[in-house]
Amino acid sequence: MRSESIMMDLILQTAVKSPDVRAVIMNGSRVNPNARKDPFQDYDLVYLVPEVEPYRRNPVIPPTFGEIMILQLPDDMIEPPPGDQRSYAYLMQFMDGTRIDLTFAPLEDASLYVEDTLSVVLLDKDNRFPPLPPPSDRGYLPSLPTAKAFDDCCNEFWWLNPYVAKGLWRGDLTYARYMLDTHMRDMLMKMLTWYFGMQTCWEKSPGKLGKYLRPGIGEEFWHLLEQTYADADPEHTWQALFTMDELFRRAATAVAGMFGLHYPGGDDERVSAFIQTIHQLPPDATEIKMS
Repeated sequence: MRSESIMMDLILQTAVKSPDVRAVIMNGSRVNPNARKDPFQDYDLVYLVPEVEPYRRNPVIPPTFGEIMILQLPDDMIEPPPGDQRSYAYLMQFMDGTRIDLTFAPLEDASLYVEDTLSVVLLDKDNRFPPLPPPSDRGYLPSLPTAKAFDDCCNEFWWLNPYVAKGLWRGDLTYARYMLDTHMRDMLMKMLTWYFGMQTCWEKSPGKLGKYLRPGIGEEFWHLLEQTYADADPEHTWQALFTMDELFRRAATAVAGMFGLHYPGGDDERVSAFIQTIHQLPPDATEIKMS
């Protein structure tokens, strides 16, 4: 794998030699002073050019930076649909393990690409940019929960519980796991992010997809979170569901207590009783009897 100094020299020299590239901006984890450093961090780059069109689907560009393992052109893909098409990106994974995500963007959009608080101007041929504040993850700090956002999160979490339970009872493992691991987990992570913010005085970032959550939420909560990741055994998925409910309940009541919000204990109690009934329901049952 090429070193960071070699890669940075290649990135800058390529831009310097190209008359069209008027500025280079780097953002992402490589400029984040609080990010853990490792060799797999991407180089997230923007080359600002007068016209983007010559850089669309240009086969010369990827080999300039190394031997390609796999290339993705997100602006040419139909799923997910591309954005406004003003810019054009090359996502390049190289054979030596390094990766560059390079976007060619129009000069008139220059200001948009330094709004991210994790931005550094590496090259500015025209002195277009004023001095930027030092990069930081201040733009990625968790925000305080509003009463509406908290209510909606709790409502969605408990609303989704029966979907998982019914899927497991029916033997629809893929359905049950999708509801658990996608929709319910999204709500759990939202609540844990608020809890993390509360525990860290809203001064730290939980990281992308919660990768820095552990020190903020503590070992007890982290251990519970680990137990929400089950294998394909249906009973293990049931236990992951019950653990997810317990973790959500504990985090949500703590957040509610801190901010004077209302935790829907009645919803929790009724839904929890219902899914326990489904858990104990024989596979050939034709009716449900709630105690």
